[in-house]
Amino acid sequence: MRMPVATLTASALVLLTSSVMPASAQIRADVVIGQNGERIFLDPRTGEVLTVQPPSEVRRLPPEPQFEPFQREEDIRDIIRAERQAERQRQQELRAAMQRERERTAERLREQRAGLPEQVPVIPDPQMGTTLPDAVASTDDANTATGAVQGPGSISEPALRAPKSTKPSLAPGKMTVAKAQILLDRVGASPGVIDGVKGQNVLYAMDSWRRLTGELVDFTDESAIEKALQVRGGDAFVDYTITSEDVSGPYVAAIPSDYGEKAAMPAMRYTSAREAIAERFHMDEDFLESLNPHADFGQQGEVIRVASTGTPKSGKVTRIVADKSREQVVAYDSSGRLVASYPSTIGSADTPSPSGTVKVERIAINPNYTYNPEKNFKQGDNDEILTIPPGPNGPVGTVWIALSKPSYGIHGTPEPSKIGKTSSHGCVRLTNWDAKELAKMVSPGTTVEFKE
Repeated sequence: MRMPVATLTASALVLLTSSVMPASAQIRADVVIGQNGERIFLDPRTGEVLTVQPPSEVRRLPPEPQFEPFQREEDIRDIIRAERQAERQRQQELRAAMQRERERTAERLREQRAGLPEQVPVIPDPQMGTTLPDAVASTDDANTATGAVQGPGSISEPALRAPKSTKPSLAPGKMTVAKAQILLDRVGASPGVIDGVKGQNVLYAMDSWRRLTGELVDFTDESAIEKALQVRGGDAFVDYTITSEDVSGPYVAAIPSDYGEKAAMPAMRYTSAREAIAERFHMDEDFLESLNPHADFGQQGEVIRVASTGTPKSGKVTRIVADKSREQVVAYDSSGRLVASYPSTIGSADTPSPSGTVKVERIAINPNYTYNPEKNFKQGDNDEILTIPPGPNGPVGTVWIALSKPSYGIHGTPEPSKIGKTSSHGCVRLTNWDAKELAKMVSPGTTVEFKE
């Protein structure tokens, strides 16, 4: 092995080693000068020590022979150059897309500000009734409105129930981003939760889109996104009628943060129909509510708008790469073809994830969770082993893919909106729906590489 006492190196020198080969044979070697002046000759490819010359035997080496490299080495260099060039091209396209999005957003905001009428407040005269067509009474029912503000002595009119608005209460550009997220989800380039926010998860999913489809789509152009959606399953959003099963659950009132209290519960169920529906359609809860501002998610028969994410990916995954720098899990088949990618949370500074290569050992769907403060982390004042029951709001969500390194795995989460934005206790955390999809494509023995 290489000696840590090296003080001077000279690469690509030629060593004549009569003791191990004919005098006419030549090999390429690296030379390291030891503490006592001896020359240590190393194989430049493997680092193996070839021979050592004592200080008294040091002699002038002949010049390095010149020869043409093997064709195979040239091919490898060409491949590396092509891959680097392709990566640079992808990064340039990402930067260009982000710049176009910023410019378009700024232009839309300028147009909206220019089109806003001057707002002049109407102050009613206290001596007489002043009609205000859109005045809303202050009552317990937010949908109750009256046609006028009453002056002294006026007769109260019967209250009228305002019709529900079907227009989503979304900020400009959010709907475009949400449609792009749905398009990415359909091809296996998961953006995580569909929330209308164009962050890191979406940008890396866009890069996976190009690798999966070989197509370039301007994800800032809503018409281009709509066109791609029609080719891959139709409209981004569809109507959904809330069922009796959605309403009945069963649900729990709340999920405590303390693990001891969690262990005393019968199950880590959803807390509401809204949470269950949002997760079923890969949506952020707040975004679902913004899309349906007046919907009653606890009412059977209520029609709401939800994301149409298509069918889960299928196939056989033989290799997984957990990229710590991008916080992304990438799945490949046996031929090296990209199958799917998922945003993830991979470890933290306090509890880092593993390094190197491990394998999948077993897969558990809807698992319970064993808390052991001696082996893992310590939560609150809990210093005993606890078993937390299964459910989507459990610490590992609805899936546990155990790895060959003890106590580490790939699993779901009770908080899908925080994937890629917070830290984990060393494991690889995905949304519940992404973890389920991946679990169906892997098997014991699947390789998992942790990339720094």
